[in-house]
Amino acid sequence: MGTRPEKLKVVLDTNVLVSALLFGGEPGQLVSLWEKGRAVPLVSKEVLLEYIRVLGYPKFSLSAEDIMALIEEQFLPFAEMVAAPKTPPIIMEDPGDDKFLALAEAGPASFLISGDIHLLALERYRGVEILSPRNFVARLESEKD
Repeated sequence: MGTRPEKLKVVLDTNVLVSALLFGGEPGQLVSLWEKGRAVPLVSKEVLLEYIRVLGYPKFSLSAEDIMALIEEQFLPFAEMVAAPKTPPIIMEDPGDDKFLALAEAGPASFLISGDIHLLALERYRGVEILSPRNFVARLESEKD
């Protein structure tokens, strides 16, 4: 009998979360990881507000009720709320990404999962590994063996 894998604390950038909840594919595999308890998504107030704002974009055609149902039923029951302090600017090209790094550090998270070129270019930030959804899922699959 193997030991139970520990739950990995992860931070999802907005595009990864939106893709996971709405479109499936590789980001969609993250939903089953948190539903099965293999990963715990971390969220701060600032990040949660961005998730809700982006899900409200007209291109997704979601009502306010749809958005709240997605967040309250498919995400928040599995997430851990973290108070993430504001940080000095980290990514000058896209300061909006800094909130994900602050959350990952405050968590502390093991991974930040992103498709954002500025975040992926860092590769690691204060002990947090930054991976694409594909590379994160591949890493977990390789650790199961």
